[in-house]
Amino acid sequence: MTFSIAARQDGRFGMAVSSSSPAVAARCLHLRPGAGAAASQNVTDPRLGGRILDRLAAHGDAPRALREVGESATDLQYRQLTAIGPSGPAAWFSGAHTLGTSGAAVGTHSVSAGNLLSGAELPAVMVDAFESATGELEERLLAALRAAAEAGGEEGPVHSAGLAVVADVEWPVTDLRVDWAAEPIDRLAEALDVWLPQRDDYVRRGLRPSTAPSYGVPGDL
Repeated sequence: MTFSIAARQDGRFGMAVSSSSPAVAARCLHLRPGAGAAASQNVTDPRLGGRILDRLAAHGDAPRALREVGESATDLQYRQLTAIGPSGPAAWFSGAHTLGTSGAAVGTHSVSAGNLLSGAELPAVMVDAFESATGELEERLLAALRAAAEAGGEEGPVHSAGLAVVADVEWPVTDLRVDWAAEPIDRLAEALDVWLPQRDDYVRRGLRPSTAPSYGVPGDL
């Protein structure tokens, strides 16, 4: 019920996802500054995302991290997982009970996977779109999400989408979600258009509030 991409760029990690299920990003996207990104999807076990990130933080090897987490995971054949670390190849796993038409693809700096897809080529479409796109990491992730939707997306309509990026601070510098909408990827793009020009200012508000700009909100200094 999901297609997603995890990627890295200039020390940042980001992910984008869309699904027919509600609030998909709340369950499937897992990122940690300096460590990497991981997705747990299909019949989702959100605990696995954090466990994969723990292993990436320990050694940075995405294929090894998936192997290590898989050794102790229960019901692994219902899970679809991806992981990417600071360097080296990304990795993916799709259990035998992955739903419908499924697939996965790895690029130089990205990994994508999906289930209940209109075609098994969708993850490769996402990876190709990301690797060929330019601009901010958020913009490249959105380009991958849109490319998948334009190529057919899921077998049925999607209703939720999300996009998140971590950088060199302790919180996500971008964390946008559309939890239920008729055109969630379009709504996500609208939110990103508003957010991206202000993203770095909100980081400054956390680190150096005296230097952060005002946005003219009543009561804002």
